Amino acid sequence: MSTANDQPLKRALTTPLLYFFILGDVLGAGVYVLIGQVAADAGGAVWVPLAAALALALLTAASYAELATKYPRAGGASHYATRAYGPFAGFLAGFCMLAAGIVSVGALARGFAGDYLTAFVTLPVALVAVVFLAALALLNARGIRESTRANVVATVIELGGLAIIVVLGAWLLLRGDGDPGRLTRLGTPEHGAAAAVLSGAVLAYYSFVGFETSVNVAEETRDPRRSYPRALFGALATAGVVYVLVGLAASAAVPTSTLAASSGPLLEVVKAAGGVPVWLFSAIALVAVANGALLTGIMSSRLAYGMARDGLLPVALTKVLPGRRTPWAAIAVTTALSMLLALTGSVATLASTLVLLLLVVFFMVNTAVLVLRRDPGVPGHFRAPTVLPVLGAASCVLLATRIEPAVWLRGLILLGVGLVLAAVAAARRGEEPASVRDR
Repeated sequence: MSTANDQPLKRALTTPLLYFFILGDVLGAGVYVLIGQVAADAGGAVWVPLAAALALALLTAASYAELATKYPRAGGASHYATRAYGPFAGFLAGFCMLAAGIVSVGALARGFAGDYLTAFVTLPVALVAVVFLAALALLNARGIRESTRANVVATVIELGGLAIIVVLGAWLLLRGDGDPGRLTRLGTPEHGAAAAVLSGAVLAYYSFVGFETSVNVAEETRDPRRSYPRALFGALATAGVVYVLVGLAASAAVPTSTLAASSGPLLEVVKAAGGVPVWLFSAIALVAVANGALLTGIMSSRLAYGMARDGLLPVALTKVLPGRRTPWAAIAVTTALSMLLALTGSVATLASTLVLLLLVVFFMVNTAVLVLRRDPGVPGHFRAPTVLPVLGAASCVLLATRIEPAVWLRGLILLGVGLVLAAVAAARRGEEPASVRDR
């Protein structure tokens, strides 16, 4: 087997493939359940916090666009934090991303084996989760091109399902069964309009998370300086437009209280409109869950590979398949950990900390942009206006203040583990010869 020093990862991603990679990761399973929760917090005008969340996501995306084109290599946030602040911060950023990714894949595996699948067949959750994750790992190891081509098909299906909701919502309004007045009702008995927008935006922000994973495949993109900003901003804009349209359709078609009480709010639109089989949305949801797990699995394995190459994880994780040049060792380890989480059922207690972990990463990325301005990096890279990373860092602090205390407690425990491991990794890295550290 080869290592990272022997063979770099294969540059196989074109701009369209990267666009669909990002879009598919953003348009994950969350959009099929989040609308109801946003409605509960914000009122009928769910499109307002969705638009606000898009604006906040674009701030941090601008920082990622600059760093991904300036340093186009696997490792992402961990690599950027290492360059800006040293190995301690680099390990902490990587640990947060890696923990979030592995837990997310485990949770999605359990989700795939849950209620949506039982609409077709009933099988043991453990068996489905193991087979599901093993199949995704094989597809991941086969190659980035094959994985992203599968993502294109899945993303088209996900978009098709959301387009059905938009059309059904419009049809309900045309036949006089909807209520467009709900689209301007912002606020709840507990929150005024401003507080409702912020509270709803925190939930809506969850639906845009996923764009950050794409930096881990920048090294496998043919022309990252040109392709990455176009694919990133294009995918986020597309997702934002789709989400706002879905929010408008769902809110106008179904009473806010019905949306808020449903665990499958988009199915309420299907039921109200008629004409589309309910089982169809179960199938679409399964595709969305599988696609999200595949893309997050790709991110986790590339991140582990990049951290290992930077000396922050064991060097064994840099092993790649000689023919396909995919990081097989990192894929195997991250998949095994996701399987363990899926089988133990502890994912539920960790899932609510994912956004908190990512906000820590996003804050580090936004500030790293400013620190690394002294380094010219790759010539001709994308450069974000200085105000954007400043606002991006501030937005992370603002959103973190809306996280519930119980989630903070669990998050701080995980961050404590990360801090201890980061100190060990930094100490070990400090003992290495400079030639090893700089490779």
